[in-house]
Amino acid sequence: MTLFENAEQENRRTAQPLAVRMRPRTLDEFVGQQHFLGDGKLLRRLLAADRLGSVIFCGPPGTGKTTLAHLLAHASRSTFRQISAVSDGVKQLRDVLAEAMNRLSSDAQKTLLFIDEIHRFNKAQQDVLLPEVENGVVVLVGATTENPFFTINNALLSRSRIFQFEQLTKDDIKTLLLRAVGDRERGLGRFAIELTNDAIDFLCEVSDGDARRALSALEIGVLSSPQGAVIKYDRDLAAESVQRKAMSYDRDGDGHYDTISALIKSIRGSDPDAAIYWLAKMLEGGDDVRFLARRLVILSSEDVGNADPRALQIAVSCAQACEIVGLPECQLNLSQTVIYLACASKSNSATNAIFEARQAVKTQQLVPVPKHLRDAHYKGAEEFGHTGYQYSHESKDAIAKQEYLGVDYEFYRPTDRGFEKHLQERLEWIKERRKGDE
Repeated sequence: MTLFENAEQENRRTAQPLAVRMRPRTLDEFVGQQHFLGDGKLLRRLLAADRLGSVIFCGPPGTGKTTLAHLLAHASRSTFRQISAVSDGVKQLRDVLAEAMNRLSSDAQKTLLFIDEIHRFNKAQQDVLLPEVENGVVVLVGATTENPFFTINNALLSRSRIFQFEQLTKDDIKTLLLRAVGDRERGLGRFAIELTNDAIDFLCEVSDGDARRALSALEIGVLSSPQGAVIKYDRDLAAESVQRKAMSYDRDGDGHYDTISALIKSIRGSDPDAAIYWLAKMLEGGDDVRFLARRLVILSSEDVGNADPRALQIAVSCAQACEIVGLPECQLNLSQTVIYLACASKSNSATNAIFEARQAVKTQQLVPVPKHLRDAHYKGAEEFGHTGYQYSHESKDAIAKQEYLGVDYEFYRPTDRGFEKHLQERLEWIKERRKGDE
């Protein structure tokens, strides 16, 4: 190889991003996801038995989905082909499938087809894959950041195994950073780099478990520093290389629904600090404040209820304030309301009451309105027997001794928490009062 050719090859190699150059060459080098990739785990067993079938990788970005697809192709001795559901359509998909069929027929060579962002394919596009996946023409590896049970066809899911990727841990990110600094062939080992512990900790923190983000920040800091001397990669350089922390959050996807679920459950669990954190994440992610306000109004009755009747008033006031004030100031109203709801006494008795009552209406024989409770404000009502109603305000303590349902149902069962404890005592007193004589 000539000096010129060697230089050209080096230029092509270094033109690739560091995250691509540092992809592991074997499964044993793979960092993270050992819950399904470790020794003795399912994916290893499938490879050992040469029974790797179609799989769906779901999880956050930068956790190794594409990298693992490359490794699986190598480990299963398959030809690797990749398309993106964002930029490619049915034509490109059919071309790849036809090529895979020819390769299998002529050379008995398997094809691993990696489809990035597979959830972006609509139902018709996903259906194109079914015959070739069913017949084993291709081993499909689909990657998605969304919940596959919501975005992938049931027919395709039934033919695939699903593996969920988790965010890389801080130790995983640290391992990758140190590996990149020390690797002369693929990483940044040809530079003299003094990588401080503060910089490592900072990159591990702001990368949010995304290997690409951490390695990209490392590469930017090194390549933008003066060459020829020792590059001190400290926390300041790391911060300048990252700039503003980018947050992976899809306000129309799983991230949105998972985070609002965490917010609601944190309030229900009376943890104001956790609740405020999830609120902050949704605000930073650009969620609609009207949606947040509506959810808080619902929660105030669903999970606080009559244990603290003021909760609903505060939540409704917050919703009105969000309409009047808007962002960024209404974050203060949302914060106040979230903290109040989290600290308030909790009761779901009102929620259970209406659910049980509606279930009774749907499944049990309907209870007719007792005649003494029916409308009597028209001529001829007495002829239908609409008489006998006792006006409560004319009775002692405004409690008349009469039936209002005629069936022994009990839907509302107040708790002994907060204001509802007083309601419980009052209901017991009312029941005794109805039994007694006036």
